[in-house]
Amino acid sequence: MHHSDFVHLHLHTQYSLLDGANRINDLMEKAREFKMPAIAITDHGNMFGAMEFYESAVKHGIKPIIGCEVYVAPGSRLEKSGIKGESEEATAYHLILLVKNETGYKNLMKLVSIGYIEGFYRKPRIDKELLRQHSEGLIALSACLKGEVPYLLTRGNREKAYQVAEEYKSIFPDRRFFLEIQENGIKEQTIANKGLMEMATKLDIPLVATNDSHYLKREDAKAHEVLLCIQTGKTMKDPDRMAFTTDQFYVKSPEEMIKAFDYCPDAIKNTIEIAERCNLKMEFGKYHLPHYHLPVGYTDMDRYFEEQARKGLEGRFSVMNLSDDQKEVYRKRLEFEIEMIKKMKFPGYLLIVADFINHAKERGIPVGPGRGSAAGSLVAYAMRITDLDPLPYNLLFERFLNPERVSMPDIDVDFCIDGRDDVIRYVREKYGRENVSQIITFGTMKAKAAIRDVGRGMDIPYGEVDRIAKLVPNTLGITIKDALKQEPRLNELYKSSPQVKDLLDIAQALEGLTRHASKHAAGVVIANRPLVEYTPLYVADEEVTTQYDMKYIEKLGLIKFDFLGLQTLTLIEDALKLIKDVRSETIDMTKLPLNDEATYRLLSSGDTTGVFQLESSGMKDLLKRLKPSTFEDIIALIALYRPGPMNMIPEFIDRKHGRVEIKYEAPDLEPILKDTYGVMVYQEQVMQISQAVAGYSLGEADILRRAMGKKKADEMAKQKERFLEGARQKKVNPKKAEKIFDLMAKFAEYGFNKSHSAAYALIAYNTAYLKAHYPVEFTAALLTCEVSNTDKIIKYIGECRDHNITVLPPDVNESQSNFSVIDGKIRFGLAAVKGVGTSAVDIVIEEREKGGDFASFIDFCERVDLRKVNRKVMEGLIKCGAFDSIGAARARMMEGLDRAMEVGQSLRKDKNAGQMGLFSGATLKSTTDFNLPDVPEWPENILLANEKEALGFFITGHPLARFSDDIKKLANASTVTLSEMADRSEVRVAGIVAASKEINTKKGDRMAFITLEDLDGFVEVIVLPEIFKKASHLFFGDEPILVKGNLDVGEDGKDENGEDEGNGNKAPKKGAKIVASEIISLTLAKEKTVRAVHFKLSSLGLTKEQLSKLKELLEDCTGNCPSFLHIYIPNEGETVIALQDAVSATPALEEGVEKLFGYKAMVVE
Repeated sequence: MHHSDFVHLHLHTQYSLLDGANRINDLMEKAREFKMPAIAITDHGNMFGAMEFYESAVKHGIKPIIGCEVYVAPGSRLEKSGIKGESEEATAYHLILLVKNETGYKNLMKLVSIGYIEGFYRKPRIDKELLRQHSEGLIALSACLKGEVPYLLTRGNREKAYQVAEEYKSIFPDRRFFLEIQENGIKEQTIANKGLMEMATKLDIPLVATNDSHYLKREDAKAHEVLLCIQTGKTMKDPDRMAFTTDQFYVKSPEEMIKAFDYCPDAIKNTIEIAERCNLKMEFGKYHLPHYHLPVGYTDMDRYFEEQARKGLEGRFSVMNLSDDQKEVYRKRLEFEIEMIKKMKFPGYLLIVADFINHAKERGIPVGPGRGSAAGSLVAYAMRITDLDPLPYNLLFERFLNPERVSMPDIDVDFCIDGRDDVIRYVREKYGRENVSQIITFGTMKAKAAIRDVGRGMDIPYGEVDRIAKLVPNTLGITIKDALKQEPRLNELYKSSPQVKDLLDIAQALEGLTRHASKHAAGVVIANRPLVEYTPLYVADEEVTTQYDMKYIEKLGLIKFDFLGLQTLTLIEDALKLIKDVRSETIDMTKLPLNDEATYRLLSSGDTTGVFQLESSGMKDLLKRLKPSTFEDIIALIALYRPGPMNMIPEFIDRKHGRVEIKYEAPDLEPILKDTYGVMVYQEQVMQISQAVAGYSLGEADILRRAMGKKKADEMAKQKERFLEGARQKKVNPKKAEKIFDLMAKFAEYGFNKSHSAAYALIAYNTAYLKAHYPVEFTAALLTCEVSNTDKIIKYIGECRDHNITVLPPDVNESQSNFSVIDGKIRFGLAAVKGVGTSAVDIVIEEREKGGDFASFIDFCERVDLRKVNRKVMEGLIKCGAFDSIGAARARMMEGLDRAMEVGQSLRKDKNAGQMGLFSGATLKSTTDFNLPDVPEWPENILLANEKEALGFFITGHPLARFSDDIKKLANASTVTLSEMADRSEVRVAGIVAASKEINTKKGDRMAFITLEDLDGFVEVIVLPEIFKKASHLFFGDEPILVKGNLDVGEDGKDENGEDEGNGNKAPKKGAKIVASEIISLTLAKEKTVRAVHFKLSSLGLTKEQLSKLKELLEDCTGNCPSFLHIYIPNEGETVIALQDAVSATPALEEGVEKLFGYKAMVVE
């Protein structure tokens, strides 16, 4: 095939973040259409897309040229200064670098890495000093108008331009520096081209033609313009927005380029010359295992590994009640695994994992019992990598490492969140900081986000864009194209509104582009040499990461480890410390009995708030129906409670409870499926069935499992033939064998890894055990873990109320930093008070431990250092009630705070100086001489409001508490149950307005976003103009309101790469909101349901004065409800009188009546 005579050498992909709009696969399709023999990638300052580009180019039969448009500092990269005479943003010149060979590739990786690590100043910058050191194997082009040479030429500085060109020619000798000319319709470019062509002749520097392509087709120019608005936070209506002034920066055809440069054919010809000189061959599939440092006295890795595994198993035996025969079974399994691991050359890998896990355990950092398929390895259990014995649960080694399909092991490890960074630091120190890094991840523009981003860029009102985005179904991975097919209302808008069509067309053009780079939540890579020899490096969140993501790190043969932070481990550790402190009991979680009756009673009751993986309302309901009685039930539950297998749950429950007969397709299936009542639940069961029915080895069975999961028709046909032949040889009925295979294939769509489920079931069981036996300590630890999550704190305090666990406010004489347990009650930690930092808390606790309890407010002010425990801290402590136990009223302390602080510190100074001092002209001999101002205590509403200000929530009471009965009658949801309701459900939620933000719409109408708080948490309510007019007066004050509206569940609990967030529990729906259709006061809502009000009084002690005051109360609360007076006369009966007053059944009336008679006399009907 004849190739084109031109190659693009200056081209930006989507990895020029929010600037390049070329998707790599689309780019390759276009290059192949143009018959280009090669194509280059030159993203701004990074190599994020280099591996994806390389792989795609090879797949399309095109030579990949790896490159980068680097930023070159005007002076030293270490100086935080820019180009003189230019804006602050202009901190560097541009330069194109293209890789010739492996040396050039390594040099480019070093340069790009140093740009982020050393030279970053608005951009990742290098300098000419670095270019001189790392120029070998690279070809340089002078770049666009922001290149130093064209920049100087367009500003008339011809002499300096020539000096710079000569300098670059010396840095890149042997015809490795080219002057870059472009034809893009920009006036300055014409000036630059003329100067560059003259320079080329005078300095003997070759020319090359490029197009600085940022998007694929000419018609994509508008979408690219919007993309730049998204990058810069501008809109298309901003006259000073960043924009390309022509529509020429697309991937032009060779014919267009040849025609554009007909005046300089050599510039076209040189693109082919450069392409022919660039010949990088990447090596994939070769592992670069980190080197494990053997202890002194050992030289043989395999021998040391064997020794550690065997020694570890014998150590495990010491706490296992096994017979000699059983131990032999374990030893045989261990030897089998040892041989497989040695054969696959992974002893070093296992030793490294065991090393950092055991380091964590030695440092007291909680480590999870296992995660993923590694829990199926007895070697991992013996070496204390995992803490779940795989044999009792039929966990398979081959699911972890398959000798018939060699691939890197993948051990993910859960650490306590607080200790995770410590473990990563240890790994860096041990294996070399230059050899260890975290891994990058990329966020992309998903359908809804693309619509919202583009809407902002096009300056379309938020409300309109939000309404359109919400029409996209909440389906994982959905595209705008699919949404237009699935949602008729969206399609109708697209057809009927030119603006919506424009919005969605541009959003589709940008959808899926890479939006930002960040640090992967867990991935850490460890290499045998400095990482920069394998991957360029980036800096994210002040941490060095790779520039290649997880997929390409693994393809390059680098070994990644997942260090996950699991908050539940912190919870367990905190609970154990509290149990030891309070009860003097030390619990070893590795020795808990897995048949504890109290734990299964708790699980069967659904009382699992705070229990790992089991606290959603759906899971609670399932627990009550299933009534788990064995550890296997918990394993199955975690595996089944997912989209897909959930439809099997009813039958699973019925089989467990004997309501449905358990049947097996063949006798060989019974021992495999018995624990799951004949239902296929796990991938391991597929492997065991194929072994039992068709004679597969477990290694072959793992390959079958993977084939079924991928659903490739040709591979499935081969496997089916192999399965049926194996079954025939084992004399299994052919029809029966085919039915079993088809059942397995269907199951493989949702089968779960039992090893992972079992490991997480163990954490779930452990937390349930602690809650069942130590509920107060467990809940205190739970509150400490969630102290920064106000919604969860409110939820868990509600849980305490339900379980009659008393939660006491912070107290300067009892509170620790975190939540603690005192006499069976939970005491708030001082660190939970807003604005009270850890240093202030430490000072208070230290002084209390040294000098005893604080006797009074002034005693506190004298004894602590008020430079650190400052006025703001003191205010927070007063408002939350932390001084209540020393007898003073909060209002008095607040009124006398300034004087108390002054007196206290004066006494402190005098005591330190060993003398008595004068204060305000009067001798103050001791703290007992100080009196606080005599002012009345704050009313309850002020007390509670201040408490909430200090803590973020109510604790000693709640303004809604007295309305709880009314709320139960009038509301159909709470802020907690909203997360379980369907999108667009009609909901009624009662609460108080915690916050309100009013804005003007584009039409000038007022609308609001209010934060509604109920007894369980918070939810945002969108109040559109029509509702705002009727209800805005209700947004101020403490009166409870009832909000009716439609639920918008928002996005699900995934991050931008579709990964679960949080502590391993079911991710909450993020951004759930209510779009209000009606907002009324709770009193009015109650009135609408009240038919009559009855006042039931006893004649005993009833006075005329009381009846007169009752009449006054009724006159103050006139309304529409008929009222009746009931007077009960002992031993005679009851007299009922219909009153003339129609009343409003308000809380004020109810309170007034109760206060008047001393008992609850008002009853509503």
